Amino acid sequence: MALSAAKIANAVCPVCVVAVGAGLGFSRWIGIDDAISSMWIGALLVSLSIWTIIWLDKKGWGFKYKKIIVPAAYYLLTFLPLWYYGIIGHPFNIIFGIDKITFGIIFGTAVFLATVWFHNYLKQKNNGKSFFPYQKVVLPVVILLIFSTILWTII
Repeated sequence: MALSAAKIANAVCPVCVVAVGAGLGFSRWIGIDDAISSMWIGALLVSLSIWTIIWLDKKGWGFKYKKIIVPAAYYLLTFLPLWYYGIIGHPFNIIFGIDKITFGIIFGTAVFLATVWFHNYLKQKNNGKSFFPYQKVVLPVVILLIFSTILWTII
């Protein structure tokens, strides 16, 4: 997770959701399973939510339920178009009894949140410092790659 990039990434907008949809379409075109590509979408949504909340706080635009409203808005802006165009909910696109895209997004969200927690835990154990440079970025990417590979072998 690149919270440090929040200073540069001031423009978090619906264009990102379009990019996510395009990325999902491209990954389908090259044959990557929806459950795997959707894991990365879930991680992106968490990341965008965190960046947006930090940005709102820095601008002084904090509000009471921002930690619920911001992620809910991102997830709705992602799920609704995918559902509207029939990408989510296809009866032959199921894993473990759940739509593959929905499963992937939920799983990717959980993995990314666990990775954020793990990074913070490691920093706490090391007197507030990372164990290695770019730990905040490397941990989520490597762990998502590991889980993507595991899911790929299962599928």
